[in-house]
Amino acid sequence: MRDSELFFTQTKPRRLFFTVAIPGAVSMFMSSLYILVDGILVGNILGEVSFAALNLAFPFVLLNFSVADLIGVGSSVSIAIALGEKRKEDANNWFTCACIMIILCAVFMGGALFILAPWLFRIMGAEGELAEYAVKYLRVYAVCSPATTIVFAEDNFLRICGKIRFSMTLNIVMSILNAGFEFAFLFFLKWGVWAAALANCCGMFCCAVIALIPFIQRKLDLMFVKPAFSKEIVLTTLAGGSPNFLQDMAGRLTSIVLNAGLLKFGGTMAVSVYGILMYTRDVLQPILYGMFDALQPAIGYNWGAGNKIRIRRIEQYCFCVTGMISVMFTALLFFMPKLFIFIFMKDMPTESLPTAIMAMKIFSATFLTRWFSFGVQSLMTAIRKPRYASAISVSTALVFPLIWIALLWPFKLTGMWMNFPLTSLCAAILAIVILRRFCQREFH
Repeated sequence: MRDSELFFTQTKPRRLFFTVAIPGAVSMFMSSLYILVDGILVGNILGEVSFAALNLAFPFVLLNFSVADLIGVGSSVSIAIALGEKRKEDANNWFTCACIMIILCAVFMGGALFILAPWLFRIMGAEGELAEYAVKYLRVYAVCSPATTIVFAEDNFLRICGKIRFSMTLNIVMSILNAGFEFAFLFFLKWGVWAAALANCCGMFCCAVIALIPFIQRKLDLMFVKPAFSKEIVLTTLAGGSPNFLQDMAGRLTSIVLNAGLLKFGGTMAVSVYGILMYTRDVLQPILYGMFDALQPAIGYNWGAGNKIRIRRIEQYCFCVTGMISVMFTALLFFMPKLFIFIFMKDMPTESLPTAIMAMKIFSATFLTRWFSFGVQSLMTAIRKPRYASAISVSTALVFPLIWIALLWPFKLTGMWMNFPLTSLCAAILAIVILRRFCQREFH
């Protein structure tokens, strides 16, 4: 029995959780720290217009990264199950094909975003410097896409091979590199907002290369082989990763609609406040995602081995811990909103501050329930139940938000802020229904 298989199937659930989920949370937080640093540096060095431009462009940047996540997560589920069933040759082929698919998709997506960038921001209502800065920022990511997007899938592949600490270390290094490059480009070289995108791409490329080395040297459970593509590999990979991808895709579309509404009701100031909310969300969400995502290989291994009771025990630890963390974060946002506001925009105009504080307090209620739907979606993804996971992801990221946008439109900005906690509550209710149905079928 391989070391990774023995670890995932034999380690006591509590020890497995703290050995895998906690480093996974740290790793995911550090991998997304560049997003927070991006917002902090741009907001405080370049000012409100550049900060708003970054927030207009970033949904499209994340949309591009979502394709890599689609393939990375989708293939990882099948790879983990294949290893659990002792089909190592199939796992290696799946891994190789996934890497090739990511690069090809990055070329296509990067080219499309580069060409469409001016049109995309024009239909959102952006004009002048705001539109100009947003186009420049997005186009840098688009050009660098083939060399950077694979870094998001490598994280999944390393965890499958049991290299959890290596993955965490690499994400820490990436965040440090990104922050260092960006500070140098913006503070010392005095470059514009486009340089913030270039800095992040430089850090991602360096870490993408480092992560590939152990796979190329054939030192891990997964290694590159001569690819043998098949219809099953492509379709199963897309199906397995579709919940995450659909959520990312839908979330980006929702962000675009929200940004258009915010420009209408509050102009650049409202877009900046929305950006602060999204950066604040990115403090907690990577931690939750990292815990659940880090345990997906363990869930996949045990599902492939038929250890359903073990899966339940692992998930119980994860749900309890993420729930407690989310409640504490909600309290922090509600009682200390200025702390997060001034981190990203220390020079926020006085007249905008009451709006930002109100938005933050309303937004804080989102995290009282968001963790639960997140966890159920991750569980369904790990055991290859894409329909259940996709129902949660699409409803959370698109269906519920658009319904609430329409219903709350008469309340203008307040309605926009209320969208977040109400969507999260609806998603939790849906997740409860799905989890109960699943447990009745599989555990009774």
